Amino acid sequence: MILEMYDYFDIEVEKAEGIYIYDKKENKYIDTFSGIGVMAFGHSYKPLLLKFQEKMKKYMHISNFFLDEDALYVAEKLISFTGKKGKVFFTNSGTEAVEAALKAIKKISHNKKNKIIYFKNGFHGRTLGALSINGFENLKAPFRPLLSKCQEFLFNDVNGFNDYMEHHGEEVIAIFVEPIQGSGGIIPITDNFSKAINFWKEKYNYLIISDEIQAGIGRTGKFYSYEHFNLKPDIITLGKALGGGLPLGATLFLEETAEILTKGDHGSTFAPNPVSIAGAKYIVDNIPHMLNDIEEKGNYFFEKLENLNSFKIMDIRGKGLMIGIELDDSYHELKKIALSKGLLLNMIQNNFVIRLLPALNIKYDEIDKIINIMEGLIC
Repeated sequence: MILEMYDYFDIEVEKAEGIYIYDKKENKYIDTFSGIGVMAFGHSYKPLLLKFQEKMKKYMHISNFFLDEDALYVAEKLISFTGKKGKVFFTNSGTEAVEAALKAIKKISHNKKNKIIYFKNGFHGRTLGALSINGFENLKAPFRPLLSKCQEFLFNDVNGFNDYMEHHGEEVIAIFVEPIQGSGGIIPITDNFSKAINFWKEKYNYLIISDEIQAGIGRTGKFYSYEHFNLKPDIITLGKALGGGLPLGATLFLEETAEILTKGDHGSTFAPNPVSIAGAKYIVDNIPHMLNDIEEKGNYFFEKLENLNSFKIMDIRGKGLMIGIELDDSYHELKKIALSKGLLLNMIQNNFVIRLLPALNIKYDEIDKIINIMEGLIC
């Protein structure tokens, strides 16, 4: 028996290919969220599958007593996209990437500088450390007490943030931020809030941790979403799409932060798994060449959504192919109705927001198919 942690779709999956998932009754459904942002190239993408197969023929696991050459290659690429120097610690997931960042922060914390700031509706994972900086109280409440010295603030509240920093800024060691909140409703950071975070960083020398687990790896039309907002992170956390569909995460420690954790401070039995890292190599080699295309398809998607002129749509926001559609009410049956029409929707924020995270190589006519079905749902 399986612990019931999720609301499963009422279909039995037979196979998945491209943007489609097929059930055992030979019905097909459009996957609008790509395994929750994991399948950057859609399902069963043959060039990517070939890379997995090639590695599996060599080996599937050799332990962290050996350095897979693909791991070194991927690490160098991930750092190069930041324009800085740094080092990478690979993990099995985005949550584990956050845990590695937290351990580094705890290692350099002291009595006078030990507060960690995070934001309401920011999602950073479900392990105990990650929950401590998770901005969803309903997820945290059953597991308190969590890590101490973690302080929550409203996202994009410049005045509240400035007021706190004026009085307590010297106590802050780090700030965790999603440049675009994913589970929080696809909420981008404002330019003024980004400027405020950078401004106080210059004065109090805290660390900025950019959570790119959902918005990174090209999802927004930039390789890292913080690039849109002129944020200046010291640590970057990655996951979801990094492994090409297999479990893989990474924590990027930039500049001076690369020297915080030393041999024996952290570890992982499986990460980086050789097969996952082969997928990551394909990802870092190909996503950078797609960024303009992702941006253009995102603009096309936004235009099509805006032309729906639905009274139910209150807001359309996001960047690239990370799109949130805020509705005027909580439509609990919408997901079920969409399923009956062959469309898989991911509803968040108590069913007020439709989160679209389609495959980054989605075709224009496939976007049109999604729009046509949605028109019948929310117009």
